[in-house]
Amino acid sequence: MTLHGKKILLGLTGGIAAYKAAELARLLVKAGAEVRAAMTDAATRFLAPTTLQALTGQPVWTDLWDARVRDAMGHIALSRDRELIAVAPASADFLAKAAAGLADDLLSALVLARRCPLLVAPAMNVEMWENPATQRNVERLRADGVLVAGPVAGDQACGETGMGRMLEPEALLAEIEAAFQPKLLAGKRVLVTAGPTEEPIDPVRVVTNRSSGKMGYAVARAAREAGAEVTLVSGPVALAAPWGVRRVPVRTAREMFEAVRENVGGCDVFFAVAAVADFRPRQPAQAKIKREGLGRLAIELEPNPDILAWVTAQQNAPFCVGFAAESENLSANAEAKRRKKGVPLLAANLAPQALGADDNEITLFDARGAHPLGRAPKLELARRLVAHVAALLPQAR
Repeated sequence: MTLHGKKILLGLTGGIAAYKAAELARLLVKAGAEVRAAMTDAATRFLAPTTLQALTGQPVWTDLWDARVRDAMGHIALSRDRELIAVAPASADFLAKAAAGLADDLLSALVLARRCPLLVAPAMNVEMWENPATQRNVERLRADGVLVAGPVAGDQACGETGMGRMLEPEALLAEIEAAFQPKLLAGKRVLVTAGPTEEPIDPVRVVTNRSSGKMGYAVARAAREAGAEVTLVSGPVALAAPWGVRRVPVRTAREMFEAVRENVGGCDVFFAVAAVADFRPRQPAQAKIKREGLGRLAIELEPNPDILAWVTAQQNAPFCVGFAAESENLSANAEAKRRKKGVPLLAANLAPQALGADDNEITLFDARGAHPLGRAPKLELARRLVAHVAALLPQAR
């Protein structure tokens, strides 16, 4: 697992979102991380230190002058073995301190004296977030290399609505995992298609397939973790878009084709992961087809546009990665498809083993031959795929 054995310092500042930090601590420990917690005095007004001590199995630190630390230098000793400091929630006051280099309590001193990366998850009232002073502080922190996760818009404890809600614990866990991934695609723009398409037979029936979209969403997340700016064109799936990824929802193959045409310009990499319907009903019925008196129903199909072939044919085409779900003869069929599509890289799997599952077994095919990625969770396979693509990019672009 990505976080197994990682040493993380979880910092909490004052705010109602501190209750989410308890769940984040639980998720981090479950993921195998060693978590040490430090709280500001204001944070202890919202969450008892004993709660975090029970969840992390370690003492919780709150006092800059704690005598349990040798030479009373907790701001040094507590951070030196950490691989990441994550402050969640990060209040407006804390962001201002961190941006200005102030260190008048344990947590702000820890941050100033750190040798490891810092991630902050802002949480505050919408007006506080939108205040020019806060925005200046956030931009200063980003310029200093601090990772800023969130916030998002939504209902707030004060009764107002807008930007300022802290990310949910699951999203923060994903951001912390991303912090440990190498930025192999930094500065690159990536376009991903994912999920099935639905081709209407009538207003209530469609021709579709069993794609869950999990692999495409994993690729989008892995590319974003690797530092890319990612756009995800997605068919209808029951998945949330990865944090930081722009999703363009579509339903039909033609809608997906138009979305790709609109977004592919300037992209460095195109991952065609979607299971696009090869055919669609030529004349969908305008009203629901009734069963009574029909006997048999014949539906005439016509071909849908080949999205991947269109992208590869463009004059300044991005590096294209195709996907193939085969039912037999994986190597022969996948390599034949790679050559036919004219793509430098194709990822293939046996469909019955992968549809809807959380893991998969993928083999990559390029001009050098076959490269098995083995069986693993789809996110891990997506990370291996991104690393393979990143290694090919200097030769391809």
